[in-house]
Amino acid sequence: MVNASPGQLFPQSPGAADSRALVPRDGSGDTGAVESRGAARPGSAAAPPSPGGNRSAPAQPGGPGAMPAEEMGERAIGHRFRVQIIRKALTEEKQVSTKTSAADLVTETDHFVENLIISVLKEKFPSHRFIAEESTAAGSKCVLTDSPTWIIDPVDGTCNFVHRFPTVAVSIGFAVNKELEFGVIYHCTEERLYTGRRGQGAFCNDKRLQVSKETDISKALILTEIGPKRDPATLKLFLGNIERLLKAQAHGVRVIGSSTLALCHLASGAADAYYQFGLHCWDLAPATVIIREAGGTVIDTSGGPLDLMSCRVIAAGTREMAMFIAQEIQTIHYRRDDEN
Repeated sequence: MVNASPGQLFPQSPGAADSRALVPRDGSGDTGAVESRGAARPGSAAAPPSPGGNRSAPAQPGGPGAMPAEEMGERAIGHRFRVQIIRKALTEEKQVSTKTSAADLVTETDHFVENLIISVLKEKFPSHRFIAEESTAAGSKCVLTDSPTWIIDPVDGTCNFVHRFPTVAVSIGFAVNKELEFGVIYHCTEERLYTGRRGQGAFCNDKRLQVSKETDISKALILTEIGPKRDPATLKLFLGNIERLLKAQAHGVRVIGSSTLALCHLASGAADAYYQFGLHCWDLAPATVIIREAGGTVIDTSGGPLDLMSCRVIAAGTREMAMFIAQEIQTIHYRRDDEN
């Protein structure tokens, strides 16, 4: 266990990735719609319109002069933090427990990081709600309301983390009125910070992200994850879905052990599609904003609109690719997040 205070672990980032000044339209300290004054990412010309289009202005935590929401998310994650909790713990012995199955793992670091993130955010936004992986596993209700809500995965890729496989991330999403506003995902071992804000684009560090525009499955690299259920019927469906895509001549199917980072690879154009049954809202929320702002599509496995609590998703660079996969794969049933 690492002994440190939130102040030590989450110092202010030396160079915030986005310093747009955001002021609530109503001038109050309540969360609400905002106007953006100011400007492009460092090292760029005026930022072009995002692939997400010019939608209504994003909501913003805090009142006049408040820290921009993404910067607060970055601070909570601790981008470039001086005490590298997860990187240090990655090399150490861990206390490992199981949750829903023998493959659904949790460590003391998951709990420690989640508590620290929530404490940092609660200090700044005491009226906001929180949905977090380990709190939900411990019995907290997982219900998305209209209230400003932070959706947190303290360690995505816990099985990787337990085995010292370095594909591990921290992810935070933020929603208001049940609409996803921004997402922040930090690749802990490669120091890559993925961010997306509704209507403002998606970035990896300061590089704008753009999805692949591939529509042909025979030229596609597909990503997926196994999910926690390992009973024979589930495994047959999981392997059968991979077989269907390979028979459709996909270049390949990859499993990397972190759904959030797999989705970030999709947002960056390194893969053409992603599908999964058995992931959760804390895996989906931040990545969904990033992918959509990089120009991609995120839908339900039925081909309909995404349901954040359904524990299933297809994401792709193009709608054509997403719909093709929706027609090919068979459903693996998981309990909804909001039924726990």
